[in-house]
Amino acid sequence: MLRKQGGTYVGSTVMDELGFGVTGGNLHYGTPINPASPSLFPGGSCSGSAVAVSAQLVDFALGTDTTGDVRIPACFCGVLCFKSSHGVVSTLGTIPNSQSLDAIGWFARDPSVLHRVGDVLLPAATGGLIQTKQLFFADDCFQLLKVPNEKTINVIENAIHTLPGYQPPKHINIGQYISSHVPSLKDFCEPTMKMLEGMSALKALSTVMLLLHRYEFKTNHEDWVNTVKPKLGLDISTRVLQAVNFTSDNIKSLYIVRNELRAALKNLLKDTGILVLPTTAGYPLKRNAKQRFSSGFEDRICAFAGIATLSGCCQAVIPLGNHDDHPISLSFVAAHGSDKFLLRNVLYMYSSIREQVVLASQLVTAPVINRDADFGAAELLKEKGNSAFKGRQWSKAVEFYSDAIKLNDTNATYYCNRAAAYLELGRYKQAEADCDQALLLDKKNVKAYLRRGIAREAVLNNQEALQDIRRALALEPQNKSGLLAERRLQKKLR
Repeated sequence: MLRKQGGTYVGSTVMDELGFGVTGGNLHYGTPINPASPSLFPGGSCSGSAVAVSAQLVDFALGTDTTGDVRIPACFCGVLCFKSSHGVVSTLGTIPNSQSLDAIGWFARDPSVLHRVGDVLLPAATGGLIQTKQLFFADDCFQLLKVPNEKTINVIENAIHTLPGYQPPKHINIGQYISSHVPSLKDFCEPTMKMLEGMSALKALSTVMLLLHRYEFKTNHEDWVNTVKPKLGLDISTRVLQAVNFTSDNIKSLYIVRNELRAALKNLLKDTGILVLPTTAGYPLKRNAKQRFSSGFEDRICAFAGIATLSGCCQAVIPLGNHDDHPISLSFVAAHGSDKFLLRNVLYMYSSIREQVVLASQLVTAPVINRDADFGAAELLKEKGNSAFKGRQWSKAVEFYSDAIKLNDTNATYYCNRAAAYLELGRYKQAEADCDQALLLDKKNVKAYLRRGIAREAVLNNQEALQDIRRALALEPQNKSGLLAERRLQKKLR
């Protein structure tokens, strides 16, 4: 189809063996160099396609996406990409990996090229041009990033503010929404504290995605793997064996989750909505890293992939530059079948987004000004915050604690209490930052260590969370919540 419309076929590109990796390496052909960050892996599985576009060897490149295979390398290599809705672009001619998840995707540096490829591959859009669009920011997902909002959420909000046709954006907890609207997912959620319910749902989506992938890969390729016994890289071999040895009596429930999730997102986004979230929750590994792959790394990289993968929704990735020498990109998800709607919006928004990226990179954080402390008034505000907290008015509690901090920013308890309220709201990045400040003021604050541990556990930083819990237990060895958290984290890290 592309060649008939004037595209020139150049060649094939390297990818993880069998499309079964996330780093972009290949035992037989090597690992393509990431043009955006040569010291980092390019991401996989479609590493070669992303690298070819990033290195300006081609205008666009094709790939297949099963569990993030075009979205992850696009993020790591700093290029645009588009994952089409499941089943909208034919996969005839590809070797199926997991037919319920496989989708065609493509990379480009220029949004007009990304759009033009979509015009060729996608069926004609139904309905007229949509005049009013609604963006939904997945605030709980942004909590997983160690990137300031000025470089992510604010960039998009400022960009659409300059463009006609967009309603004021809405902020949601997508994990909690999914937990409430995908009832069959509860069977895959790990037992956890109620405050982590949303994050537990996102982790469960990733689990269902990987289980479905393993089941269908086994159905398609078990005989070939057992007969040929292919030589594969260590990481790939481990994952392929997990798939080939996969057993489950609950296969039907995987497909039920998929159907419920698609309906839930259609109900949320309808024909005019776009969900905005980070592309990945983790950064690419360094090529010379001793530990090439871990389950924790996979969890962070795939934390958000399951939303569009399992629902079959379309997803576009837009790079936003770097932060601390790591790539930043955001993803835009639209309802299944809304591919051309999403591509038009990417093309429409892109110039304004790039302008805001430049402005964000030039921002200098204003110095914090210490105000004269009014200790009595600050203590009164703290007590009001405590009352609001007990009444489960978390946002009101945050306001009272914040006002107390404005009057006295040297009291660790104010920060620690506000962190507890942030945890209840699922605002883990703010909770961690408050605990950091509390510990700067009081190095023996047990509650700050415990709450920072909970915040880090919520965003899958389990190793750092365990360190915090152990610091708390060193100060207070019989702390019951600390002992429970230590056992839970040890189990997760096995």
